[in-house]
This record gives sequence, C-alpha cells and structure tokens, in this order.
Amino acid sequence: MHFSRISGPLLGLLSITSASPAHLQARDLTSFINTERAISLQGVKDNIGPDGAKVPGAGAGFVVASPSRVDPPYFYTWTRDSALTMKMIVDEFLFGKTELQPYIEDYIHAQAVLQTVANPSGTFLPAGLGLGEPKYQVDGTRFNGAWGRPQRDGPALRALTLITYSNYLIKNGQSKKAREIIWPIISNDLSYVGQYWNSTGFDLWEEVQGSSFFTVQNQHRALAEGAQLAKSLRVTCTGCDQAPEVLCFLQTFWNGEFIVSNINVNNGRTGLDGNSILGPISVFDIDAYCDSPTFQPCNSKSLSNFKALIDSFRTAYTINAGIPANKGVAVGRYTEDIYQGGNPWYLITTAAAEFLYDAVAQWKARHVLYVDSTSLAFFKDLYPSVTIRQYNSGNANSPFAQIMNAVTAYADSFVEIAQKYTPADGSLAEQFDRNTGAPLSAEDLTWSYAAFVTMAERRAGQYPPTWNTRRITPAPATCSGTSTPGSYVPATAAGAPNVTTSCQINIIFNVNASTYFGENIYVSGSSADLGEWEFGNAIPLGAGGYTAERPLWSVSTYLEAGKEVMYRYVREQNCGQAPVVESVNRTLVVPACEGAAVTREDAWTGPVGTSGNC
Repeated sequence: MHFSRISGPLLGLLSITSASPAHLQARDLTSFINTERAISLQGVKDNIGPDGAKVPGAGAGFVVASPSRVDPPYFYTWTRDSALTMKMIVDEFLFGKTELQPYIEDYIHAQAVLQTVANPSGTFLPAGLGLGEPKYQVDGTRFNGAWGRPQRDGPALRALTLITYSNYLIKNGQSKKAREIIWPIISNDLSYVGQYWNSTGFDLWEEVQGSSFFTVQNQHRALAEGAQLAKSLRVTCTGCDQAPEVLCFLQTFWNGEFIVSNINVNNGRTGLDGNSILGPISVFDIDAYCDSPTFQPCNSKSLSNFKALIDSFRTAYTINAGIPANKGVAVGRYTEDIYQGGNPWYLITTAAAEFLYDAVAQWKARHVLYVDSTSLAFFKDLYPSVTIRQYNSGNANSPFAQIMNAVTAYADSFVEIAQKYTPADGSLAEQFDRNTGAPLSAEDLTWSYAAFVTMAERRAGQYPPTWNTRRITPAPATCSGTSTPGSYVPATAAGAPNVTTSCQINIIFNVNASTYFGENIYVSGSSADLGEWEFGNAIPLGAGGYTAERPLWSVSTYLEAGKEVMYRYVREQNCGQAPVVESVNRTLVVPACEGAAVTREDAWTGPVGTSGNC
C-alpha cells in the first residue's frame, strides 16, 4: 500500500489523535468549560435586578437566588448568595470585564439600603441585629416568614466583596470614594462580625444552629482584611481587633482527621460537610503559606478533610458507583442529607475542582510541596509512590511535576462529572439526581453559575488579589470568648436612609410550645415593633433550641423603652390553614432607657394546631 507524503500541520494532527487521547480529552473539557463559563456568567446576569431577564420585579443590585417560585421557592435575595455572586463579579471585573462595573455599583447602593431594613432578626439600630437576617424579598423589603435566623456569614461575605472592590479603587486613585461611600457599609458589617462572631447562628445550609466552619473562616478573613483596608483608608475598624480570637476558634473545628463543619451542636451527623471545601476556596490566597492557620486549600489538614469528605460520597450515590479513588465523583452537602431527596449539587462538585486547582496553584507558587503524615493518604490515591518528604519543583518529569499533574487531572475529573450531568443548553439547577443525574430542585441557581465561573477562573490561572495571609496577626495561645460592641451608622453616602432609633431594650421571648413539623410560632403585639396585631408583621420565633424535653421557641428583639406592650403567641399552620391564636393576652412593661435586657419565659396557652397532612 502506498501513502503520499503528509505535510507538517496534518502530520501533527494525526500524531495528537493517535498518540494523545488524554490531550484530546483535556481539550474537549477546556472547550466545555469555556462555553459553560460564558453561559454561567450570563445566567448570573439574568438573575440580577433591575434588568435580569429571568427576575422581573427585582430591584437594582439585588441578586435573586433563582427564578424558581415554588417547590422550592427561591425567588428571594439572600445576603450570603448575593455576596458570593458579587465577589465573582468583582473578580471578573478585575480580570478585565469592565462592562460588569454597573452591577457592582448597583450592589453597593442596594446593600447600603438593605442594612437598614428592619426584619425578623431585629433592627439596624441600636445593636446591628438586623444584619444577621438571611434573606429578603427581591425588591429589598423584609421577608417575614419563619426561617433559620440569624445567619452570621452574610455580613462577613458582603464585607469581603466590598473590600476587594475598595482595594481596586484605592489602586486607581479613588480612595475618597472607597472611604466615604463604601467603607461605611463595610464598617457596619465588620462591627457585626466583631460583636457576634462568638454567638451561635445557622449554617450556610440554613439547617444547623451552632458554630459553622465556613462562617468562622470567612469571619476571620473579613476582620483581618478589614483591618488592612482601614489602615489604608486611615479609618477605624470597630471589631477588627477580634481577628486573632476568631482565628484561634477556627482551629477547634479540626478533630485530627477531618474538619467537623458544625460544632456546638449535636445533630447526629459525622460532621463531614461540603462547607469545609467551600470555606477554603472562599479564603484562598495565592500568596499564602500552606501551613497557614487559615486552612488554605494546600494545607495538610484541608487535604485530609478533602479526602474524607469525598470518600464519604463515593458510596452515597448510585451515579458514583464504580468510580476509582483517583477520580472525582458527584458531591453533595453531607451524606445524611434528605433535602429534595439528598442529592449532589453542581456548585459543590465544581467547588471540589476549584479547591484542587487552588492547591496546585499554591504549591507551584511556592515551588515546593511538603507531604506529611496528615496529607499522605490524600496523595497516595493520586500518586502511589509518594512518601513523607519535601518535593521541590524541577523539570517536567520530576516527582513534583508528576504530582501536580496528578492533582490537576483529579480536579479535571470533578468538572467532567459536572459536564456529564449538565443539560445541552448549559443551564445549572441546584442539584442533580443521585440515581439518574437528571437536574432537579431550583432551576437556574445563581450560586451554581457563580461557582462554575470561579472554578473556570482558577483552571485558567486567574487568581484574585492576595489578602496578605502572611502578615495576619497570629492567634493567641489560649482562645477567649470575647467580642467588641459594634458601632452602627447608616451608609447615607451610598444611599441608605438616615434611620434613627429611640432608646430600645433587648427583649427575649421564650415560649414552650409543642409543634408538628411544618408549624411555626410568632409573637404578635400592640406595638409597631410587634406588628400592631397584624399577623403579617408579627415576629417569627426560631426553634433552634427545640427538644422533646423542652419544646422551646425563641427570639431576641428590641422594643421601645418605657412602654407597656400587650402580646400573644400565634401558630402558623401548614397547608393554608388559618393561624391559631393563644387564648390569653400577655402584658410586658419594657424598662426605661439604659435598663437591662428582659427575658420572658412563657408557655403556650390555649388551642393547638393540627397538621393538614398536605
């Protein structure tokens, strides 16, 4: 058989096709990522008011979690989701997409106003309690339904987003704008973090009341980076002095094998949770040392935790069956999850890839990898000949380079899982089915899109600016449960209303009320703070402390000093049933100004509710 001579370019193509299928696979994955990255960025923009194509009625600068209005109803704006999304937008802006700046400017104004909105978590003044409210209506008005509140990650994440943008402004000769318009918003959030970091709250999944690794990790970064920004702007950061104590507390989540994602709670779980990889990628610093106590992705403890978490999902879902230990799998929140059937999430699966891309970038930036007894098992899956030692960067065939390639391939394999279960149109829901891989739960989830973009950034070698982890104040030798009283002032220069407050007193309403699943308790009363007997404006209580022994519903709020208030508790029924109201009216005399906080210990009196079994 005779073959004619083949020219150079075609010869190269044949060589690649016949000799390097892995190269073709990587090229195909890269093509998918580039296409999906553009789709995801547009998906985010479609969910931001006022012009988002899928969120009519959303106010300017408000990020809507999903267009989904029923089953599940996600047509709200969450402080946490919004901040994570806008941090991606800010990073994309820094990477050259200057057309995104109007989204950032709208967000600044929206958040300045939102900080002052009174809500079920409390008011902005005098003590900043309202900043812990997790979600609002898409026009920025209060959401008054029962919910897991407070959530203390939102203020920290919002501060981090605005700090990143402020640092850009400073570098571009706009320090005055950063100081006068944006810093007041940041200052309120940092005050909240410094005052309440040592108080329990609900985790990012809005289910567990306790202390969350993800929350504490971001609280530390916010205070540490906030202190640096305050120094640059020559302003005072109230609360930033707590950063070393928060860093000290952060170390207590490590149990010797993995990160226990929620502590100060006993919920029967192992503690392995996707929030322990979402946290490290949120505080990722390309300039960090891997032994930094901030739990960077390249940290040995973070790697050990990563292996433990991912391994827990290898047998959790049918779609993960048969996948070897050196390949990525579909990843969910935690293996005990039952929400919507307990499935893998797109955003956590791509976050696993981002975590690994981050770690590789950090090792390459340091030109060295230290494998120790804590991280050894992680590396064994990927590079079986690995030993406990120091690996220095070298040529393309050095053990260091081979390990970097192995970890990068491992990261790619998580993206391949996401690719496999992403619909042809590129739309990303919240979850995909554990048995079939079909998308389910909320459609067009903003956080899913944002997470894909940040993963794609890291794979492309795009990293956000350092936050100077090398120069953070170290943690004390012994942790202390301290706090710093916050200073809260409306950010009027950014558009916040100049809200004021009369003298108010902290009132804690505790009521023992046995309830069925789906039933909620509110407190309604004669004062404006308690809704003036309108159930739609009553204050929802939380069941975070509810046990069979003590069916406690509780809320901490502020009422105007020196007033006599009448109140009663109301049961919100499921299935559209009418509320059930207590058979008694209670009376409370709020102490005069400067009086001590008051705790009301009540027990439900009167008829009880019955489930509608819908």
